[in-house]
Amino acid sequence: MNLTRLDLNLVVALRALLEERNVTRAGQRVGLSQPAMSAALARLRRHFDDDLLDRVGGHYELTALGQVLLGRTSTAYDVLERLFSSQADFDPAQENREFKLMASDYAVAVFGAELARVVHEEAPGIRLRFAQTPPTVVDDTATLLSATDGLLMPHGVISDFPATDLYEDSWVFLVADDHPDVEDRLTRHDLARLPWVTYQRTYDAPAVRQLGMLGVEPRVEVSVDSFQLLPLMIAGTRRIALIQARLARLLAPVAAVRLMEPPYEAVPLREALWWHPVHTHDAAHIWLRETAARVGSRLVTGQRGPRRHAATCAGAQP
Repeated sequence: MNLTRLDLNLVVALRALLEERNVTRAGQRVGLSQPAMSAALARLRRHFDDDLLDRVGGHYELTALGQVLLGRTSTAYDVLERLFSSQADFDPAQENREFKLMASDYAVAVFGAELARVVHEEAPGIRLRFAQTPPTVVDDTATLLSATDGLLMPHGVISDFPATDLYEDSWVFLVADDHPDVEDRLTRHDLARLPWVTYQRTYDAPAVRQLGMLGVEPRVEVSVDSFQLLPLMIAGTRRIALIQARLARLLAPVAAVRLMEPPYEAVPLREALWWHPVHTHDAAHIWLRETAARVGSRLVTGQRGPRRHAATCAGAQP
């Protein structure tokens, strides 16, 4: 395809049309008159050889191709916006912009909160937007990274993209304070016989793979999409859960649970900030990455890291 023949303004019009599904509202959204937006729709229909919008009764519905283009257009728009907002120089104290970071609730609680505090102190005009990492991250990493400013994720899930290491975390098990079958320590036999609560996505995959190598197949009774829900699903039950130690200490006051060391040498978690190569030399992204690395080093040294709770933990590492 010869991109020089395309009017990139049509990307703006296409996104508005597909999302609004109404010519008049789409025009108002992008500042075009109704005739001008109708002309843009006609050009788009000729280009794609598809109606994109079909009138059904008194409203429009997307065609099959329109449905496909809906997500792709949003991604393309974000990429173009980030491309043309790239800067040679960046003064965080004077800039006014937003960074979007994809992250799990674990990464936001343990790292994102401290990053937000530092950004607030050093760059008051900078906004951070944290969005939940979609389950498609492994299958379509390039598309996801191209439409965001960074991805907080441990090593072992994705690869082949630039990343900067932030901090390490260890793994602990959660059990109820009054668990009838667990005393001072867990055994491998406990891991196999007791019911589990798990995080349903792939970010703890290295830890789960390690259990498989040890011959332990967790008997999952409850699965949740938030790491921070794990303690609530453990308290008052016979269940167990594997959770990051830093988050476990933060959540210790939330529910009546104990933190216990794994009955094996658990592989530590290495959290990193990943980005698309297109951002590598952008001044704003360099500042973001350097700030993130600095915040990560503070967590490692304990400087203004997440508040640690002095709850009784059976064997939990400090």
